[in-house]
Amino acid sequence: MGKHRALPNRLASLPSRLSAFQPRDHGRREAAPWRRWYNTTEWRRLRMETLKRDRFACQWPGCGLMTGDTSQLVADHRESHRGDERLFWNPDNLQTLCKPCYDGPKAKLEARYGS
Repeated sequence: MGKHRALPNRLASLPSRLSAFQPRDHGRREAAPWRRWYNTTEWRRLRMETLKRDRFACQWPGCGLMTGDTSQLVADHRESHRGDERLFWNPDNLQTLCKPCYDGPKAKLEARYGS
């Protein structure tokens, strides 16, 4: 058996990315300050009121999934608010959607029509 040679250090030539690290949403929050509204007590209360009003059931036509697991439900804005406080906080502009409907058909609809 021969001697093992030391492998060359290839990590030293890679640039450090630690200084460029930012939380995932940092840039989006700065570009759209209204994103902070989702982290307020008022939003959490309004979201829960919406889920209760809709009886924890997805409102997407043809779905109707009911679940008590609120992590699988989204309080979705029917009409995109784009930072308009009136639309953001309006309970009549909110509906309960399950994650699959929110991430699937609703996302496709918004992408298509830019809403």
